[in-house]
Amino acid sequence: MNDASNDRQPVPELDAAYSSPGAAPTEWARTSDELEAAEIFWLSTVRGDGRPHVTPVIAVWAEAAIHFCTGPDEQKAKNLAVNANCVVTTGTNEWSGFDVVIDGAAAPVTSDTELRALAERYESKYGADWHFDVADGAFSHEAGRALVFRVAPAKIYVYDRDEPSGATRYRF
Repeated sequence: MNDASNDRQPVPELDAAYSSPGAAPTEWARTSDELEAAEIFWLSTVRGDGRPHVTPVIAVWAEAAIHFCTGPDEQKAKNLAVNANCVVTTGTNEWSGFDVVIDGAAAPVTSDTELRALAERYESKYGADWHFDVADGAFSHEAGRALVFRVAPAKIYVYDRDEPSGATRYRF
């Protein structure tokens, strides 16, 4: 799984209203690198009654999509079963920095081949504590079964707060 091999290249647009004079759209290579390196992401889903649900997750960027896992009985899995639309964010809580917002729909990953490749990426990125076996279309480990979801972005927003600061939107 290599993001560079994917033919789905985004089209960047600078949002001048939220950018400093002289700013340029953030290059896709930087955004992709940030997504690969980020350790913590925030997943926002919608509960059945319309209220938002936000929770931190670990995730891997592969094949032009963000992938995360969750137990089948966790709130985020229940929410996604009813409404697949979600937002996944990562970045900093400091004035300077780089934030990424992925807007898309979550789809289950159930192919054992894909799951094994993702399990290898998880362990490579997060270490042996995040080793997953693959069984019955899901991850499995000592804590139980974990469903895996892929969010292929419809849009990605990037907020680069280093000067000149810029807001970039990628459309896929």
